Amino acid sequence: MKKYLIQKSPFIVPTTDGKLIEEHHGIPTTGNSEISIAHMIAPPKWSEPFQTPEFEEYTYIISGKKQFIIEGETIIIEAGQSIKIEKNTRVQYSNPFDEPCEYIAICKPAFDFKKVHREE
Repeated sequence: MKKYLIQKSPFIVPTTDGKLIEEHHGIPTTGNSEISIAHMIAPPKWSEPFQTPEFEEYTYIISGKKQFIIEGETIIIEAGQSIKIEKNTRVQYSNPFDEPCEYIAICKPAFDFKKVHREE
């Protein structure tokens, strides 16, 4: 039995907002509920509703910028920077800028729609 897994076919999460989500490791791809790793591209002027996830989320920006509103504080992270957001923290993710934002997101435990708790 091999002690590694090369992911050649990430799960493309269906979206309606123009955001690309390629989940390489996590519940829908490898059945791993402990951690998820996804490559994402948020288009210009993109945003999500506020949410309070039951998991930690680490974000590393490859290119562009991403805005976070965390517990009422606005933070902008740029290419080459990363951020860790603790679980059970109210946050909104967005890209209000004029260029796409490419990044890697790691969730621990793995991203799960049932545990995101997005606001209406």
